[in-house]
Amino acid sequence: MQIDFLGMQAFLSIVENGGFQPAAVQLNLSQTAISHRIRKLEEGLGVRLIARTTRELTLTDAGRALLPRVRGAIRELEGSYDTLRQHRSSAPQWLTFACLPTLATSHIPNVLKRFATVYPDIAVRMFDNSIAEIAELVDSESAAFGISVNAPTRFNLAIERFTQEPFALVCPLGHRLLEREVVRWDDLIDETLVRISLHAGNSTTIDDALGNRRMQYRWGYETQHTGAAIDFVRAGLGLTVVPCLAATSYPGVVALPLVEPQITRCLATVMRPETLLVPAATALCEMIIEDIGNRLTAFNAWQRPASTDKAHA
Repeated sequence: MQIDFLGMQAFLSIVENGGFQPAAVQLNLSQTAISHRIRKLEEGLGVRLIARTTRELTLTDAGRALLPRVRGAIRELEGSYDTLRQHRSSAPQWLTFACLPTLATSHIPNVLKRFATVYPDIAVRMFDNSIAEIAELVDSESAAFGISVNAPTRFNLAIERFTQEPFALVCPLGHRLLEREVVRWDDLIDETLVRISLHAGNSTTIDDALGNRRMQYRWGYETQHTGAAIDFVRAGLGLTVVPCLAATSYPGVVALPLVEPQITRCLATVMRPETLLVPAATALCEMIIEDIGNRLTAFNAWQRPASTDKAHA
């Protein structure tokens, strides 16, 4: 499906400026061109957006429904454009990389502290973005490299896997399942689970692994982000399933191995093909990979914390 951005821009300008003529002035177009853009947008959507008479201009029901979405989309695009333009002007002063939010929130700061001891004069910019956004940032040279998952993209990028990260069950302290060293999916049939919405990508991985079995579970809550889901767990609303490294540093919860099936995601570096990183970028990338490997080793050798044992005493 093609998105008619020019038509949406014209639609928003007409509404905000109160007519076709002032919109044409704002966009530096002729009134005929503005009319053509609106007509093309309406034809593409199959609905009338603006009711026009000789004396006034009003929005149809479809136009009123579309307006806030178009306004939000245009404003977000304008903000992204300004951000990238400003970044371009200052990019040579920074070492920039992109990383999945579930890895960035708790593990990257410790790596950057170590990196700063070796390269104290280098400023670092991190984009904590989605899989698709990481690929776009690397392809556009806005980021030297990305830490993402081994997934196809629409860009010609070099994706090199470096480890498998298992998903884990996140429980609050004192939960009955903490008596077990390993939890099976069948053990969760009677539990309330917190789901993370599909846009994050991890829910799709879980759904694909479970197949029709996913309908057996009670998904009582849904959030947009992993951190919010873990906050729900900490509040006692339910349990959640996330990549294990996303949960190991949150206070008040414990991440348990979850098997039958064991679900994993493949972590990978993302770079432009045949690109040689500067030494500092190579060092940072290697430090991140090493840190992730060490933390996965610690999780796989999991032992219940002493605080958890006390909760059962």
